Formats: sequence, C-alpha cells, structure tokens
Amino acid sequence: MKRVITVFLFTILMGTLVACTQKDEPITNVTELEPLLVELTVTNEVEVGETVNMSSLVTMGDKKIDDADEVVYEVWEEGKKSESVMIDSVNEKEGVYTAETSFDHDGLFHIQVHVTAKGLHTMPVEQVIVGSGGEYEESSGQDYHTEGFSMHFMKPIDVTAGEEKELIVHTELDELPLEQLNVRYEIWHEGNPDQHDWVNAEETNTGEYTALYTFEEAEQYTIVIHVEDDEELHEHEEHIIEVK
Repeated sequence: MKRVITVFLFTILMGTLVACTQKDEPITNVTELEPLLVELTVTNEVEVGETVNMSSLVTMGDKKIDDADEVVYEVWEEGKKSESVMIDSVNEKEGVYTAETSFDHDGLFHIQVHVTAKGLHTMPVEQVIVGSGGEYEESSGQDYHTEGFSMHFMKPIDVTAGEEKELIVHTELDELPLEQLNVRYEIWHEGNPDQHDWVNAEETNTGEYTALYTFEEAEQYTIVIHVEDDEELHEHEEHIIEVK
C-alpha cells in the first residue's frame, strides 16, 4: 500500500514540475503581425475627359492580399473634400485592385484608396492634374493643421429616422495608423441647430474609432469629427448625412 501511495505522490510531483517548467518557458511560436502595405498608382496627368487609371497593390510581408475586406477609391477636387465620390474597386487577384474615373474640367484632384484587410486599415493618397490644373485659393483644400495627418470617415448611407448606426473613422499620420487618440463626434440636425450631441468613440482597431448613434429625426444632420491627442494634435472634419 505504501508503494502505491509513493508512486502516486511521485506522479503528482513530476506533473507539477513539468507544468511549472512549461509555464516558465518563453513562447517562441508567436508570429508578429506584418504591416499592411498599399502601393497606389494613378495616372497623374490627363486631359479633360481622359481615363484616369487607379491601381493598388495590397501586401503583408511577402504575401499578396487577395481577400481584402474593403478597397474603395475616394476622389475629390481640391478644396471640395466634403463632395468626394467613392468608387468601388475590381479585384484583379494577385493583390491588385483597380478602378477608373475621368474628369470633365481642368483642375487638381485627389485620389485616396481606403484599404481594410486583416483587421488593419491604410489610406495612401495621390494627386491628378487635369488639363491646366485649374486655379484655387491658397486656403482651399483639406486644411489639417498637422502635416501628414489624414482621416477617413466611413459615412453611413441609407439612414432612416430612429435607426442606430455605427460611426467609424480611420486616422493616420504619414500613412501609419494613429493609436490612443481622443475622438468625439459632434452631431446636430437642421430642425434643432442649437442642440449638439457629443458622442465619444472607442478605438476598436488600430487607428479605427467607433461610436453608435441613433438618428431620431428625418432631417439633414451635420457631423463634425474631432480628433485630439494628449499633446498638440487637434483636427476636425465635417460631413453631412441625409436621414429619411
């Protein structure tokens, strides 16, 4: 009987030692997540009416990403960011996503591709000169105070009164996502312009900030996105949403 008890206790002791040894051993099979990279190529100079080709090569490390969650091109004229147009891409495989557009007058235009894949988001931008390039006031454009800063608001569509929607904005500095920011949505509608709602956003992914809001009235709503950090960053961007 004593021999059985001794063997039993020895087995428990060995199991405990093995467990402790395994617990203390460093984990060596964790792979660091590769950054999401996007190589945006556009036709930088065209004449009025000519086709502008847009192409994005999406990669992570040495892998070409064929299953991105979203690849969409945003196009706007200098000084008219609030009137931007979104163009869906075509998945050409081998990590390449393409689209086309054209312009009916001279001007300076911006093309920004918004890519979401593997829980990451990036949004490089290029410029297109159409014809003579047009003339603009010096203060026109998307005037962020911080050089290299960019934000992309995933504007909700087909919003009806009484419906709760996700408000999502992505932020970048020099094409790298910005973490641990203070992001707030300031919201009001034409029917009651003096009543402003302030909604705090949470960082749901790296550089992505999300909040929920219910649009109670069938009105035109204004949303101003305020982005700050604990130092000098303080940017904002305004959007209009029609609620039916």
